[in-house]
Amino acid sequence: MQYPYLSIGITDSAENIIQQIDKELQQLREKNIDYSIKEVDFEGTTSVVCNLEGEPVFSKKSNQYELLKYHVSNALADHVIQQYEEKLLNRIINSNYGYFNSAEKKEILRISLKIIRNDDKVFFNTLFQIRRRNLIIKKLMEYFESSSSIILDGFVNFRLKDYIKELEDIIDNAVDDFLVEREYKEFIRLLRYFVEIQESKFNFIHVVMQYDENYVLLDEKKREITNECIQEFIAELPESEINHDDLLVSSLITLAPKSIIIHNWERFKNQKLLDTIKNVFSGKVVLCSGCSVCEYSFAKSDRKD
Repeated sequence: MQYPYLSIGITDSAENIIQQIDKELQQLREKNIDYSIKEVDFEGTTSVVCNLEGEPVFSKKSNQYELLKYHVSNALADHVIQQYEEKLLNRIINSNYGYFNSAEKKEILRISLKIIRNDDKVFFNTLFQIRRRNLIIKKLMEYFESSSSIILDGFVNFRLKDYIKELEDIIDNAVDDFLVEREYKEFIRLLRYFVEIQESKFNFIHVVMQYDENYVLLDEKKREITNECIQEFIAELPESEINHDDLLVSSLITLAPKSIIIHNWERFKNQKLLDTIKNVFSGKVVLCSGCSVCEYSFAKSDRKD
């Protein structure tokens, strides 16, 4: 008697993959379909064999066998994602980006894993996660159409071209993010240097964010000094090129206060700007939790723009 089966050749421990397959095949029992999963060792090769049990089914086109292939493919897709994905990312990084040093490669891998695991809960990354898993399932189902035995390592390395291309695209994006972040860190180091060589003109400066996303600078006596701080920068720029975020950072660097108190900081629409100020003036920034300065509204008519 011949019973339909699927055989999966593996190189690592069978315990984990058996658990994953068994968990997925529990759905067969809900349909009154019995199965067995066995670890078979032959001439140094380990295979996990999944059998349909009960009455023999001679046709591999039967609904039961199709269900077996589908659920095993689902389990193997999860196994590939969990056990192979990071190894594949490492291999691609070493192959395509060998000019980065070891520490840089580790950082690129960290960013890649963050994207691929969707740590930031980005909607489109969730869709890409589903698509990558479905790519693996589709390729497995296609493979099982013509063969009941598979060597998992060989399948991953030679049959998942589309899936590996997806991983390559993710790494390309991770490299872009890494380079942008590296440039940002170098930029912060340069700004810190400028702050260090500047002589402090004030013990502290108040930065008051307004509802219109503009800001007001106050000195220690709570006297507004916005215009006198930015005037020299504005004079050198055409109006179309004035960037108020850059003006704020430039003004604070020129003033080089020993402390910066930021009022209404939650009104920062550009979180990167707030982070930049905190990074450049590390340990010198105080985020005010509420005071009379926070409540004061500085009308544009009060300032000479």
